Amino acid sequence: MAKQLKRWQGWLLFGGSMVVVFILGLLVSSLMERRAEVVSIFNNRKTPMEGIVSENSKFASDFPREYETWKQTADTTFKSEFNSSQAVDVLAQRPNMVILWAGYSFSWDYATPRGHQHAVEDVRRTLRTGAPGVTEGKQPQPGTCWTCKGPDVPRVMKEQGLANFYKAPWSKWGDQIMNSVGCSDCHDSKTMDLKPARPALYEAWQRVGKDVNKATHQEMRSLVCAQCHTEYYFKGDGQYLTFPQDSGITVEAMEKYYDAMNYKDYTHALSRAPILKAQHPGYEIHQMGIHGQRGVSCADCHMPYMSKGGVKYTDHHIMSPLANIERTCQTCHRQSAETLRQNVYERQRKCNEIRNRVENELATAHIEAKFAWDKGATEAEMKPVLDLLRKSQWRWDFAVASHGAAFHAPQEIMRILSHSLDFANQARLKVAKVLARHGYTADVPMPDISTKAKAQAYIGLDMKQKEADKEKFLNTVVPQWIKKAKAAGRALDL
Repeated sequence: MAKQLKRWQGWLLFGGSMVVVFILGLLVSSLMERRAEVVSIFNNRKTPMEGIVSENSKFASDFPREYETWKQTADTTFKSEFNSSQAVDVLAQRPNMVILWAGYSFSWDYATPRGHQHAVEDVRRTLRTGAPGVTEGKQPQPGTCWTCKGPDVPRVMKEQGLANFYKAPWSKWGDQIMNSVGCSDCHDSKTMDLKPARPALYEAWQRVGKDVNKATHQEMRSLVCAQCHTEYYFKGDGQYLTFPQDSGITVEAMEKYYDAMNYKDYTHALSRAPILKAQHPGYEIHQMGIHGQRGVSCADCHMPYMSKGGVKYTDHHIMSPLANIERTCQTCHRQSAETLRQNVYERQRKCNEIRNRVENELATAHIEAKFAWDKGATEAEMKPVLDLLRKSQWRWDFAVASHGAAFHAPQEIMRILSHSLDFANQARLKVAKVLARHGYTADVPMPDISTKAKAQAYIGLDMKQKEADKEKFLNTVVPQWIKKAKAAGRALDL
């Protein structure tokens, strides 16, 4: 009886093993088939390409899954507690920012960014690019302002020369830049390997002895983002796009870089402080946070993998990880989606609390500095004040210009904002001492800047004229650009 039982167990084990082997065989066969399918796509492409291919639609036949998800970047329905994929008027939400940017075009118009498919449309529409062809004789924005708006840019850079592209007026390339951020911005069109298309990234790495081409694939999954989502400035009369990373990527290292060359983006219209305008140091701040330090790439969270028909591919609907928590956060974290979402909001709320205080104190400091000048303060008296205002505003701007910073590196952002608040308070104390020396010891009268319109009126902006000029530009000049591009045979992804 025992022998029969053992024989039965042996046959059961044998049969079970055969089932497992069969299933594994099917799995391996499926994997090989899907791998062969992927290899076949690359080896038998319907549309072989080389170099920069501006028309994103040309990639659709060979990479339909990626292309269809890329098209979804046009969607603007996502909204979280602090951010969204919609163009939200930040100046209307935060009128103090009008005061902080007095003397600079950001005080005219500043909206949150939409998806990549809107990049060309939005740079045309913003008041900051002016109304070329409508308001002649005014200082134009340089061609550099187009740099990150789509794959037509590296094409024109190659055709016209990099220096010529940068230094030309922004409007010169209006009929050239038609296709929004897409495939050739990040991929080699022949091999589809990740390959940043912006020279400034390669130049910045080369200056510190590094080679972008030697980066790992995982690093490239962030570097294709870092070519645009980074701090930069326009260098010299040629408006040459430059990343100030020579001394490092921290807020202090970049300040040191700018201070060494006595650089400023503009002189503040109220306080007369030499101001540094941060752009969007998203890559730098991501590198300072726990995810960046652990080697998590931008694409891991903003472009998670998907699977369809057994084929694994990257979701090119680039957006907030909060929109797809099950495919982003929960690939590593076991908490519920709602717990993870609230963890993000908690960090954002704490950073936002300090941000609100900084913006109030810093705007007040600029207004008080103007009051001191009006009371007869001297340049020698005001220099320490202006230095502190520069330090404070640089830190505030560095922290808030990078979308998602309060999650990417919350500890670093809170550190930076707390230093900004300290410098703003120091500036106010020094202004009070200057005013006391000039016989004024009462509180400085504050203007009503409770709305965007009131703040803009206070700093002397005629917004109705700017808006009218821009509307005329959009209705007359832009259609001419599009007509000219079509006549030249340049396809549009609009």
